[in-house]
Amino acid sequence: MAEEGVKLLGFWASPFALRVRWALKLKGVEYENVEEDLMSGKKSSLLLQCNPVHKKVPVLVHNGNPVPESLVILEYIDETWKQNPLLPEDPYERAQLRFWAKFADEKCIPAVMKAFSSEGEEQEKNAKEAREYLKILDGAVGDRKRSKQIGFMDVAVACVGHWANITGEIIGMKLVDEEETPSLVRLFEDVLEAAPLLKECTPEKSKLLELNTQFRMMLLAKP
Repeated sequence: MAEEGVKLLGFWASPFALRVRWALKLKGVEYENVEEDLMSGKKSSLLLQCNPVHKKVPVLVHNGNPVPESLVILEYIDETWKQNPLLPEDPYERAQLRFWAKFADEKCIPAVMKAFSSEGEEQEKNAKEAREYLKILDGAVGDRKRSKQIGFMDVAVACVGHWANITGEIIGMKLVDEEETPSLVRLFEDVLEAAPLLKECTPEKSKLLELNTQFRMMLLAKP
């Protein structure tokens, strides 16, 4: 049974929705999953109502109140359900984690997406840019003291490295590797090893490869 008034509007393959599922799982919060069929290009009336500005997933709906944007949702979850805190109490530490999560979303993910949706020389240029940003993020991840308790940085960033790895396999260009981005390469598996319960809500890599290969073909086919 889902906790009263908790819904997640998401898409099974979205790394942003996965962040939220992980956070809810770590907090032990049961919720109703509302799956959006994003591959069809259609968006439900509920999604458009709950996120009229960006019209995208994920959206957490708690007691009828919608909260969009995955990083905002993570903080909302951490403030609403106090058990197993994701963010530290120290204000400076919290600010640092917010900075790197925002860097991942505003620099790394768009760069990876540009490499994913391009070809030829343009793709090589975009892949190089993506690797540069991912290397910077890797340094931040490596500088963090690792602990068995999964925190905000793990939840926010692990999916980025995993998605970059899958993208690299699809386009035939390594975006993350053991030599230049070892921390990002290991982070996703480290999180699942430290919290095996998260595997239950984590999509299989083979299915992500299949779906994203189809998605790339659709993007490249557009005039």
